[in-house]
Amino acid sequence: MNPDRRDRLRDAAVEVLAAEGGRGLTHRAVDAAAEVPPGTAKNYFPSRDALLGAVAERCVEQYRALADQLAAAGPPSGRAGLHALLAGLLENVAGPGRSRLLACLELQAEAARKPWLSEVIDPMAAADFTMLEGAQRAAGLPVTPERAAMVTLAMHAALPHLLARGGRTLAAAGLDDPARYVRTVLETVYPSHSDETMT
Repeated sequence: MNPDRRDRLRDAAVEVLAAEGGRGLTHRAVDAAAEVPPGTAKNYFPSRDALLGAVAERCVEQYRALADQLAAAGPPSGRAGLHALLAGLLENVAGPGRSRLLACLELQAEAARKPWLSEVIDPMAAADFTMLEGAQRAAGLPVTPERAAMVTLAMHAALPHLLARGGRTLAAAGLDDPARYVRTVLETVYPSHSDETMT
């Protein structure tokens, strides 16, 4: 099978899942989004589970590409550098990362009923904990595994609200200003007035 067409179908499937949700992810919808002849998606991904698996694999690939970009940019410098990194990740939710993250949320809902799918997407969230703990250490904060996990969980918790764009919820959570939200999280977990020494 043509690998370029396969990637085109997988990219289209990510967009369909993000736009239409789980019920809207059909072979016909993917064919239309990819602008290929009817039946093409079914030839590449014969069942709905195969289609879901293809979306999950593509989302993992996109996540790894983003992680590689962040790694290439180098570790954050100090608290200000970490703040800029985390705020940038949240701002990405409204930009180029929106479709992937919406698709990931849909995949998580599907994975609650399909354990095999959880095995495919779990490495993304797990890698976040490792990556963001490393960023906190590189910034010179007094990191413990528990503190690092709290920051990562706060970032994860923000995503569904930023994607839903509910104004009152965003205001209540402080997410109407993602940069301020990140500043609050870091100040709560790592108080700048703490007696602990930052290395």
